[in-house]
Amino acid sequence: MAKTKKLNSMRLLESRAIPYETRHYDPQIRDAEAVARAVGLPAREVFKTLVVECPAKKKPVLVMLPCNCSLNMKRLAKALGEKKVALAPHAAAERLTGLRVGGISALALMQKRWDVFLDSRGPASPHIVISAGQRGIQLRLETQALIDLLNCRIVDVADTKPE
Repeated sequence: MAKTKKLNSMRLLESRAIPYETRHYDPQIRDAEAVARAVGLPAREVFKTLVVECPAKKKPVLVMLPCNCSLNMKRLAKALGEKKVALAPHAAAERLTGLRVGGISALALMQKRWDVFLDSRGPASPHIVISAGQRGIQLRLETQALIDLLNCRIVDVADTKPE
């Protein structure tokens, strides 16, 4: 197997002595549930990161939720104390983050100091899988370590998608 390219998210975890595993998949896969299947993990452990624009804030926020769920915008707006929030369109998300959709990672965006929200399903699992900041690479680490590192706010904002 080829040596994994060291990404800034990995360097950050290593600098904080936070153990992690890398999981690789075909970078052409863009659907989060397909990523979970490709890395051989349950969808409830693989989290997608969404960029949400808030009209009253100058900066967007990042929301992480299980890949088999959808974001409940009304509950998120309420949690943020906003009247209305909106998902950033793909082009805007890429422009704001400097990362490609499918590879957006809160770990890779720590320098931006954006607020990070983790759906309440996250702490229920000892491990969480998130993007490493590049399509094709996921990171599996302890959920509590991620929460502590990113200073995540836990919110109930995910709805299970109908089967």
